[in-house]
Amino acid sequence: MNGISTDSESPIACMREITTWVSLVLDLDRLLELIIDTATGIMKAKASSLLLLDRKTRKLYFKVATGEKGEEVRKYEINVGQGIAGFVAENGEPLLIPDVRKDPRWYKQISESIGFETRSIACVPMKAGSEIIGVVEIIDKEDGSPIQNEDMKMLTVFADLASMAICNAQKIDQFKRENRDLKEEIGNKYQIIGESKSLEKVVSDAFKVANSKTSTLILGESGTGKELLARLVHRAGPRKHSPMIVLNCAALTETLLEAELFGYEKGAFTGATDRKIGKFELADGGTLFMDEIGEMSPGMQAKLLRVLQEGLFYRVGGNVPISVDVRVISATNKDIDREIREGNFREDLFYRLNVVQLHMPPLRERKEDIPLLARHFLDIFEKERGLPRLTISENAMEKILEYEWPGKCERIGERLGAGCCNG
Repeated sequence: MNGISTDSESPIACMREITTWVSLVLDLDRLLELIIDTATGIMKAKASSLLLLDRKTRKLYFKVATGEKGEEVRKYEINVGQGIAGFVAENGEPLLIPDVRKDPRWYKQISESIGFETRSIACVPMKAGSEIIGVVEIIDKEDGSPIQNEDMKMLTVFADLASMAICNAQKIDQFKRENRDLKEEIGNKYQIIGESKSLEKVVSDAFKVANSKTSTLILGESGTGKELLARLVHRAGPRKHSPMIVLNCAALTETLLEAELFGYEKGAFTGATDRKIGKFELADGGTLFMDEIGEMSPGMQAKLLRVLQEGLFYRVGGNVPISVDVRVISATNKDIDREIREGNFREDLFYRLNVVQLHMPPLRERKEDIPLLARHFLDIFEKERGLPRLTISENAMEKILEYEWPGKCERIGERLGAGCCNG
């Protein structure tokens, strides 16, 4: 995606070209930069910005900023209702300020702190339907002349283009997620296979708790299918159309786990070049499944407990509380009662997570399910390899039934050519 020369082409030609790219949205960040750069050039502005609204924190942050102080201004955030941009975001109406020094809404701290003199501002809202998603603004003219109403009309067009690009990108992301989920469902990745009494009981219990928001703790050995059960609880309840976010607590250090759960603000630590949304926010309206919760460090346990108690959390490096509606399902393969007695797991956190408890029995306790599982994986193997009418010999089945199955589920998948199993 190349830049547009606003000198050699008419504004209409420039916007036609951008409109074509908006429908593609190959690179949203680059496209937004292109839109704002083009707006700045066509309107011969000294500087311009595109600010996006973070609905959780009610703050506007600079997504794109042009001009000699563009990099510096991107470090700042503005509260909704604060300054010209905050006023437009709050009221949803465009605003032209010929002289900011005479307007009480002017928030001069940013300009003063970066040493950028500002006289006039034109600011228009970006909307997705009736919802405000951000604002676009230009600051002063290069030749010192005042910003005109005609500039406002042009700026509104560019704001609409940016809004379209963002909405299209969100639709594409949603389509990709739905397509991925559909493929997973079609591939039977999350089926629970079995007809044993013990499995039927835990599945029945899972359906009973699915319609509540109650925190649920799933216990069971490694490979018994705890995540499959958590997905069943999610899909059987009213949150099935919302995301289920999965996080393995054993795979991350305390610092990384905190960043993954709560997200972080730009500049929170070395390498944090942009804002990251955490798992709790991604799961808003849906379910957060935390696997291997027994591996969580004491420090992280305390932070998680605070979130569960107060219903609020802060991004790493942030100071604005964020509230989300999330159902928490957790799982562990550890003897959690012993972990509490030995001081490795907080008892108060256990009570928060263990409002409802489900227990996945190991495969050795439901061996009548083994032939069904074996047939299930053979069916998958047949489809993948194009080898019809595969069977398991009586001798092989006897060996499988005699085995105690103490290990992880990957062993069955590896032997039969499948990916994931639940035994």
